[in-house]
Amino acid sequence: MYCVNKISDDMYWIGGNDRKITVFEGAIPIPDGMAYNSYFIDDEKTVVMDTVDHSVSKVFYENIRHLLDGRKLDYVIVNHVEPDHSASLEDLILRHPEAKVVGTSKIKAMVKQYVCWDVDEKFMVVKEGETLTTGRHSFTFINAPMVHWPEVMVTYDSATGTLFSADAFGIFGAHNGNIFADKYDFDREWLPEARSYYTTIVGKYGNFTANLLKKAAGLDIRMICPLHGYVIRKDLDKYIDAYMKWALYEPEEKGVLMLFSSPYGNTQNAVEIVAAELAEMGVDNMKIMDVSRKDPMEILPEVFRYSNLLVAANTYNAEIFIKMEEALFEMKSMGVQNKRVSIIQNGSWNPASGKKVKEFFEGLKRMTFVGDMVTVRSSVKEETRADLEKLASDIAADLR
Repeated sequence: MYCVNKISDDMYWIGGNDRKITVFEGAIPIPDGMAYNSYFIDDEKTVVMDTVDHSVSKVFYENIRHLLDGRKLDYVIVNHVEPDHSASLEDLILRHPEAKVVGTSKIKAMVKQYVCWDVDEKFMVVKEGETLTTGRHSFTFINAPMVHWPEVMVTYDSATGTLFSADAFGIFGAHNGNIFADKYDFDREWLPEARSYYTTIVGKYGNFTANLLKKAAGLDIRMICPLHGYVIRKDLDKYIDAYMKWALYEPEEKGVLMLFSSPYGNTQNAVEIVAAELAEMGVDNMKIMDVSRKDPMEILPEVFRYSNLLVAANTYNAEIFIKMEEALFEMKSMGVQNKRVSIIQNGSWNPASGKKVKEFFEGLKRMTFVGDMVTVRSSVKEETRADLEKLASDIAADLR
């Protein structure tokens, strides 16, 4: 049975929610499922804006049939060809062969890789800045390469001031009835999921994201309709500001994220000593994470969030402990930069992890080291504690 949500007089959400999925793209934990967004514009010419993942295609087709109510489908605008948004495009056109598929030449080339029908016959190629008028609505197309695939475009409707933003402004999680972001708490519900989505999906391409936001700044945007998550229709500035911070690799908060690997608890003890000293010095904004208990995709959003990192790694086979190495690799993969880093190493006979951690961060952009590296040999002794206290003092001074 169809299940649609009205956005405005002639615009509808026609996507679906997958509440069974627990891992997105085979890599990212998503305990609250995923929303796949598609939109229907009920104008003189009917329009479907993007399609959906196979997992929710049944309700998607029923939604379109319900809203068409016997009429033909005129256009399917494709902003992004990744299968979580285009997997149902092939069947949709087989069901509605009268429809024209609209997108750039890059989108056309990529669609050919996924569908069985004659793309040349069905496709209407548009260029950046060109406009498609369907009656009341007038859609302008804007290239958004590498946000986060090379073919991506976004579509702006001048009639309603709506930006159909592809993956930009997406978040993890299925809808809880309401499809509008203003029905949810920004700090507790939208921001953490948006941060997780951006940093694990788009994060590597911050410069491209910033370029898109600069282009969008010249438009009269009154509503943002992303391909995942909620429709943004109020207080747009605070959502855009969050995205711009991430795009420019600016920390959201002055504070310190402490990452440790500690098979026997001794490296953890060193980190907790530093944290206790920081608390005594008036530092309130701290978070401690055990990399052996957290997926790297859960660590990455917190790395983007905080200004300072304390990395405490034990030595393992003369290398960085594998779980810490996995967390560091994900930072590199997503282009983390502009962090202030402090290091603790531990090793019973050959402490080597600290040097390798330092070399890792030296290979990233705009990294600043805070304090001297502290070496723990097996467990913390009085002389090592003094070094940890000094490191805490240096971090506290840096945060001030």
